[in-house]
Amino acid sequence: MPPKAEDINLQFSEQAISELEALKTHYPNWKACILPALWIAQREYNGFLSDEAISEVAHRLKRSGAEVQGVATFYSMYNTQHHPGRHKIEVCTCLSCHFNGAFRVRDYISEKLGIKNRETTADGLFMLEEVECLNACNRAPLVQVGDQYYGPVDEKSIDELIEKLRLTEESTVIQMADQIVQCHLQSAERIGTIK
Repeated sequence: MPPKAEDINLQFSEQAISELEALKTHYPNWKACILPALWIAQREYNGFLSDEAISEVAHRLKRSGAEVQGVATFYSMYNTQHHPGRHKIEVCTCLSCHFNGAFRVRDYISEKLGIKNRETTADGLFMLEEVECLNACNRAPLVQVGDQYYGPVDEKSIDELIEKLRLTEESTVIQMADQIVQCHLQSAERIGTIK
């Protein structure tokens, strides 16, 4: 049974509601709209799919909370465990990256930021996460931040990247979620992008 509006704190902006209504018309049923709706929620809820965010998606798509939670937690691209911070640094640790020093890169980032895998820095700026293949083996070792790939990386390029990100006010996590939402919409349906 879908959550009732009076039982949750609805936070979708008017833009998000309009985008979701447009997306619903793209699919044969609303269940098929769960994935793009979760991207909207991740953007609207500051990069994190809290229980409240999942309940809002379930409410708006008339699905059970358990069903939406199951979808959100199945995919690693959704942030359901804890808030990712402003920038999520994803380190590819699959075969090509592994053989080219991915764990050395991961350990360097971990030491530099004082966090381990799937942790966020105390200032809320960075999260570190090991991920499966990013499909850019020719650039190994590779890291992804938002929708950007960086590689091959070494200690010097990681230092430069972290300093660049420290100066970047916009959340690359939210920016990526918005870009994915915009890709799902037809050009006439795009209202604008989140800053």
